[in-house]
Amino acid sequence: MEATPTNLILFLLPSILFISRAPHVTPATPCPPCGNTTVPFPLSTTPTYGDSAYKIRCTTNTLVFDTLNNSYPIESINPKSQRLVIRPAPLVPNTCITTDKIHQGIQLNNTLPFNITSSNTIVYLNCTQALLMSPLNCSSSSLCHTYINATASASVCNNGLLCCTFRTGGSTTSYQIRVRDVGCSAYSSFVNLNPDLPVNRWPQPGLEIQWLLPRETVCTSQKDCDSATSACGLDPSSGSGIKRCFCINDLVWDPIDGVCTKSKLNWYRIVVFCF
Repeated sequence: MEATPTNLILFLLPSILFISRAPHVTPATPCPPCGNTTVPFPLSTTPTYGDSAYKIRCTTNTLVFDTLNNSYPIESINPKSQRLVIRPAPLVPNTCITTDKIHQGIQLNNTLPFNITSSNTIVYLNCTQALLMSPLNCSSSSLCHTYINATASASVCNNGLLCCTFRTGGSTTSYQIRVRDVGCSAYSSFVNLNPDLPVNRWPQPGLEIQWLLPRETVCTSQKDCDSATSACGLDPSSGSGIKRCFCINDLVWDPIDGVCTKSKLNWYRIVVFCF
């Protein structure tokens, strides 16, 4: 019996799936695990692993994210969404001041491919009256009061001190969460917080950071690339003589896994041909 288009597609589906997994260049050298934690591309713990523009550190089996003037432990990494979560600084015991106040809080380098996402709810504590002129919610109904009243370590902040709450995502919070004398002296952060939940059901404190998708890997000569699937050539957009392993033979760069692979457009053409 003549195969219908639907039957033909089902018949060819295994082949399509096989083609989608066609041979591709060996991924950019992945980092070894840090303790029990996998370090996905493009994150890099040494110059010879991953992409050096996405530098993090492995210290005593713990991954660490360096800011301009401080360091924070990495709690989790999601390579598919290009996001990681760092642990915010704690309060100095028996004070309403975070330990990173000396560094003016979290300050990212805006020349690197990392920025703070819009998924963070920030609780600012021990704030000055100047914050009343800001767009932050510093009212008596602000979520920060709920946090203070239900958190033992933050109870010291419940002494008539002003507190505020806001959601990250604006241009002023893309690269920094500031703590200072003229603003607020302490903070905490929660990723994807549901404000309707009681504090004991909030997630652990964390600040979510995302990274930009990486370019092709840097090379100095063809020996740094897989000659079957990529060629080392000048990056015309760099303006500084940087070379990269550019994909060849109709392959395209996959920035998630750091490989040259078959174009999804080719898979689409195969499906259309089946009709």
